[in-house]
Amino acid sequence: MTVGAIAAAVLAVANLVALAFGYNAGEDTVSPGSDATGSIIAAALLALVAYGMWQARYWAVLGMQTLLALTIVGAALGLTQALNWWAFLLVSLLIVLSGTLFWFLVKAMARIQMPERPGSS
Repeated sequence: MTVGAIAAAVLAVANLVALAFGYNAGEDTVSPGSDATGSIIAAALLALVAYGMWQARYWAVLGMQTLLALTIVGAALGLTQALNWWAFLLVSLLIVLSGTLFWFLVKAMARIQMPERPGSS
């Protein structure tokens, strides 16, 4: 869960840095006046998930798994459009890393849900 929290925090910061430098993923150029709403919402969502996962909250792990599942589906669709081996390798790596983190978060969710043993308090 710690790795997921760190990954979400790093992605939130990276999103804000990209916004500060005017990067827009939909365009090939850097434009300082690009629309910032989507980047701010994504960074806020990732920061909230990172904080919740750091606090071992079930809703945060579930939210991170949702984001990872969407990433895996989007990357799999992007894999059909890979124009060269480098793109194929990068998208495949994204799928493998996202899938691995997803799998480990399933185990973390099970640990969060486990009831405490009687008399262990």
